[in-house]
Order: sequence, then C-alpha cells, then structure tokens
Amino acid sequence: MANDNEITIEVAYGTAEQQRLYRFRLPANSTARQAALAAPVLNDFPEAQPHTAPLGIFGKAVKDSHILREGDRVEIYRPLQADPKEARRKRAAQNKPPKAA
Repeated sequence: MANDNEITIEVAYGTAEQQRLYRFRLPANSTARQAALAAPVLNDFPEAQPHTAPLGIFGKAVKDSHILREGDRVEIYRPLQADPKEARRKRAAQNKPPKAA
C-alpha cells in the first residue's frame, strides 16, 4: 500500500555515452534539489554536480525549491561545453565568403 506521505519520482542524469534514470520514493513536499541529492548519481557519474547543477522537470528549468509531485522526473543538467552565441559566431565566421580585393 502506498504511503500518502511519500511520492515516487525519478532523477535523470547522463552524458553523451551513458544515461541513467533513478526511481525512488521521497517524502511528500520534497524539493527538486533534495531529489537530486538523494539520487545515487555520484556512484555512476563522479563528475556530476548534484549540489550545484541546474535542474529541470521534463525539460523545463525549475528552481531548487520547486516542490515535487508524484511522477515528476528531475533532470540534473551538465554545464555547457561552449557558449551557444560564441559557437554560432565561430560557425558564421567559417562560412563567410572571402572579401573581394
């Protein structure tokens, strides 16, 4: 029998090579950050930063203090490898035709 004082949630983390989904129960009114810290992410991904990484639920960014609901999937996001604006500038510069003399 399910305990009304608990919810079942999932925490997701992954790299390009490997992804993991952790499913477990937490007390009702737990926050997104509490879920990230409760998941055994560091066992599989020592480089993960569950204490400070940005979080989301089903692809939408949330604050650390976001109260979870039954069935939520908390996603722990990795830092960007490159600034998207800078990456676009570099691609545009590479594709620019040479100036006429």
